[in-house]
Amino acid sequence: MPTILKTILLLTVSNVFMTFAWYAHLKNLNNKPWIIAALLSWGIALVEYLFQVPANRIGFTVLSLGQLKILQEVITLAVFVPFAVFYMQQPMKLDFLWAGLCLMGAVYFMFRT
Repeated sequence: MPTILKTILLLTVSNVFMTFAWYAHLKNLNNKPWIIAALLSWGIALVEYLFQVPANRIGFTVLSLGQLKILQEVITLAVFVPFAVFYMQQPMKLDFLWAGLCLMGAVYFMFRT
């Protein structure tokens, strides 16, 4: 499997866990004390790091630090939008499209040769 594809897959899995760690407690634990949400989120974040750290190490062998960061941001938006719409029941907004277009501009500048 190509290094860049491995990196993308690991970062995507990582981001799914991180999105749940950061935001799912707003839906599922909003009646619990914040410390319970924090401890549960830290547990989920630990799993996230088990994917994120290897992804960044693998990716850094073929990508610059800036490219790796922009790749992560694109993946973040690609994971966040379906999470927000389908899991958190938030309305689909054009703002997601505009943010994505801005990120595509960032991708262009970071990956141009």
